Formats: sequence, structure tokens, C-alpha cells
Amino acid sequence: MADTFENAKGKPVLMRMVKAIQENKAYLGEVDGLIGDGDHGMNMNKGFSVFEERFKDKCFSFTDGLEELGLILLNEIGGSMGPIYGTILMDAAEAGEELEDIKTTDLMNMFKAGLEGLYGIVEARVGDKTLVDTLNPATESLEEAVRRGKGFEEALDDMKKAAAKGRDATKDMVAKFGRSSRLGERSRGVLDAGAVSCYIILSAMADGILEIL
Repeated sequence: MADTFENAKGKPVLMRMVKAIQENKAYLGEVDGLIGDGDHGMNMNKGFSVFEERFKDKCFSFTDGLEELGLILLNEIGGSMGPIYGTILMDAAEAGEELEDIKTTDLMNMFKAGLEGLYGIVEARVGDKTLVDTLNPATESLEEAVRRGKGFEEALDDMKKAAAKGRDATKDMVAKFGRSSRLGERSRGVLDAGAVSCYIILSAMADGILEIL
């Protein structure tokens, strides 16, 4: 299996991400409804489906797809998650937009750029029961994989495991931000919807990349 993929051939990765959100629309709504307002699945599905409709018949690269999806999420879906995901995806895309081939190191740098962009607009950090608890360990996992010289397949598998562990950790946390923060201790015992959707997106991205290596 190759340790790089062509940026220009990244369309299937984006479409895999779209399908994953669409398939989990109801589940995300259920998770969000336990301690939030229940519209996370609907909003995310709207944004990803708009992207699919506009670009399903067009050719685009991996980074161009991330940029366009980010723009749609930033500008066209409701709630706080639109700007958050829009920023993550657009900053990640910018970090890799000049690349013809994307290596593990490049994907790591894109993740880092997305995380840094997120930290520029939110105060939440690891332990605050947000999508940061999924994205941060996923990014750190890629950094560790690069340090150890792991190939793409192993690095992506490790990333998915780290993201899942981070997602699951939110169940025992008390929410510090958003609507659920009003519940205080009552927010404990439920997964954070943003952490869940972030895992779904990252897992689908990883699976999509593995298919085109």
C-alpha cells in the first residue's frame, strides 16, 4: 500500500465523509437531544448534503473539497457548529492546497492547522466536553505516527482509535461550553454530539484515504 495519495484524486474521500454524516443524521440528533437542542444531526446533514448536491458531478481535489465543504458549513448551516467545522476544514485545506501528493506528514500538518484554527475561535480545550476532545488526540496521534515513521495505513488506524477514545471520554465529562453547559453535573453521562460527529468525519476520511492509497 502506498504512503501517499494524489490530492487531485481526493473526491471519493469527501463523498465518503458526506455519506457517513447522512447515515448518522438521526443518531447525531439523538445524542444532541439528550443534553442539547437536538438539531446537530439535521444541521450537519444539511451542510454535507448541500455540498454533495453542488459537487457530485464535478471534479475536485481533496483540499479543494475540504475548502468548499468548509465554506458551506461556515455560511449555510445553523447553530454554532457551522463556523467551528468551517474553520477547521478551511484551515486544514489551506495548509495542504499546494500539494500534489499528500503524505502522512502533510495530513498531520493539515490536522494541526485545523486544530490551531479552532483554538483561535473557541476557548474550549481538552476535557471541556466538545469536539476538541476528539480532534486533539487524533492530531496528536498523527504527530506520534510521524515521529515513529509509521506508514499511512498504520497512522490512520491509530488516528481513528485515538479519536474514538477521545469521543468516548466525553461521556464522563461535565460540559463547559454551549447549551449543555447550563446543565452542570447533569451533562455527565452523555457523549458530546460534536465529539461524536467529529469522530464520524475523521473515521470516514481515514477510510476514504485508505481506499485510494
